[in-house]
Amino acid sequence: MRIALQEAALAAAEGEVPVGAVIVRGDEVLAQTHNRREQLADPTAHAEMLAIREAAAKLRSRRLTGCTLYVTLEPCPMCAGAMMMACLDTCWFGANDERQGCVESVYALPSDPAFYHPVRCYGGLLEDECKALLQTFFETRR
Repeated sequence: MRIALQEAALAAAEGEVPVGAVIVRGDEVLAQTHNRREQLADPTAHAEMLAIREAAAKLRSRRLTGCTLYVTLEPCPMCAGAMMMACLDTCWFGANDERQGCVESVYALPSDPAFYHPVRCYGGLLEDECKALLQTFFETRR
């Protein structure tokens, strides 16, 4: 999660909403990135989506079985769905997203039994640091 926080800080410095994501398998970092929606003019360029794409390319597989995602903000519905489609094992996130979080706040998409591949999700990892980065970013924007 420390690497994800570093990525989130890079996003903030670039004018992006400060969300960072890292995907690991065992001790190997497969992907580390941050939001790039503004830079790429791409509404899907969330940190999680970019990390999933990078890890899948590195493994040459659409299945990220055995991998864990660390992300500084609770995933949105798009990212939660992508986590399941990628067959990730686990997601650890920092701050809850009470407006759009679809891992536990608004909805718990990855644990809904209607879907084929559940993803174990755990929140609150370095939560205070993740929240502080987001709060500082948005305070400077207002």
